[in-house]
Amino acid sequence: MSLAKNDRIYFRKKVMEIIDLPEIRIIDQFVQHGNVTCLDHCIAVSYLSFCLCKKLRIKVDFESLIRGALLHDYFLYDWHIKDKNRPLHAFYHPKCAYKNARKVFDLTEIEKDIILKHMWPLTLSVPSYKEAFIVCIADKICSVVETFHGHYLLPRFARER
Repeated sequence: MSLAKNDRIYFRKKVMEIIDLPEIRIIDQFVQHGNVTCLDHCIAVSYLSFCLCKKLRIKVDFESLIRGALLHDYFLYDWHIKDKNRPLHAFYHPKCAYKNARKVFDLTEIEKDIILKHMWPLTLSVPSYKEAFIVCIADKICSVVETFHGHYLLPRFARER
């Protein structure tokens, strides 16, 4: 999806504010789906969420949408390694990601909702904000593409890190 130049600049600025932090860069060492890292997945979900809102002219809190999407999988472990002390990943990781994110950031209610409810309908936690619903949908789309096609939906600037 192509965006207007000013939208690309805004998106890049907001993403780089988060992903340039060493605390966030750590998720680049974990594989999320296929051969896609958790960081690339989170950037892709953020980008798709942003594009959908821009293209469909959905009025949202763009900063919270971008930040929440970037942090939605900030769980800091390799979910492919079984751990008998950790419940099933799909149900466990949203709360884990939220706990980790709030240690590093002051989260808005929208960001909190995005992180905690992005696994709906699996987790039965229905999103309270449209931003959380949009990220939830974008997460499913990106996950399917990454799992079955082995690549991600990243903007060019993110690939050139």
